[in-house]
Amino acid sequence: MTQLQFPLPIPGTVSPAAGEAAKADGMAAAQSATPITWAAACQNAIREMARRGKPFQAADLLAEGLVDEPASPAQWGPQFGIAAKAGVIQQAGAVPSKRATVHRSLCRQWIGTGTREAAA
Repeated sequence: MTQLQFPLPIPGTVSPAAGEAAKADGMAAAQSATPITWAAACQNAIREMARRGKPFQAADLLAEGLVDEPASPAQWGPQFGIAAKAGVIQQAGAVPSKRATVHRSLCRQWIGTGTREAAA
């Protein structure tokens, strides 16, 4: 079986602006569905991992027992985004996930910024 190939992208199928808008919409929907208590626990867990000064991913928060699984995996993204915008963490590359359930797919790795926000 061969893959259907188009000689040029179909207009509207490749749009970084549309992709960013869809991402923002999805993150907002996930955040609005996130229980406040879990979000607070996740932010505390991210701050704890940031203070350690070593790269980490969402799976590490679970492995360290710092936070429970969210109701939906989509709820992780907004929490890391909030922490990054607050200056607590910054991206440190993409690495295979440590979670067996996602078959080592790539995920973002984060590290603390070493700032006052990370220590708070």
